[in-house]
Amino acid sequence: MTRTFTVSRSIVVQASPKAVYEQVSRPARMGRWSPENLGATVEGRDEPARVGLVFDGHNKRGAFRWTTRCTVTASDPGRSFAFRVHAIGLKRPRLRAPIATWEYRFEDAGPADAGPGETGAGASSTRVTETWTDDRRRWPDVVANAFDRIATGGQTFAVFQAGNIDRTLGNLKKDLEGAGTPRT
Repeated sequence: MTRTFTVSRSIVVQASPKAVYEQVSRPARMGRWSPENLGATVEGRDEPARVGLVFDGHNKRGAFRWTTRCTVTASDPGRSFAFRVHAIGLKRPRLRAPIATWEYRFEDAGPADAGPGETGAGASSTRVTETWTDDRRRWPDVVANAFDRIATGGQTFAVFQAGNIDRTLGNLKKDLEGAGTPRT
């Protein structure tokens, strides 16, 4: 079976591209939305990540937990945020290898619909596109497919990640459209 190396999904969020970027570009906050990620250890202040920043992501699937080492590869305020996963391990990311790239694109989707009690004036909406790319290019398809089915409980990573992305984007939308997050 031929592998699918890239999966993308999009959702429209009732907030400006800048406001969405400000949240998503902080790796320590990803655990608020992702079904697998528990957040990240990031050196320094809680601010949008810059290109070259290295952080450790903390993840879980069922009872299994692992840590990844990641490097930010794109950080364009209000437009895009991306990072490459290049090491993995249980408590510390010791095994170095190309694993995956995660990218988020933010596009102005026009005026936001006014919610209850809101005028909608000045508010905007954003099409957020999350993309997962499998960077395990050197793995033979048969080996990758066997590994994926064991690691995901019977699915390929492409199918599994599509579900994770859908849940992440849905959670992001709920969180950012809730009270307390700037919409413009």
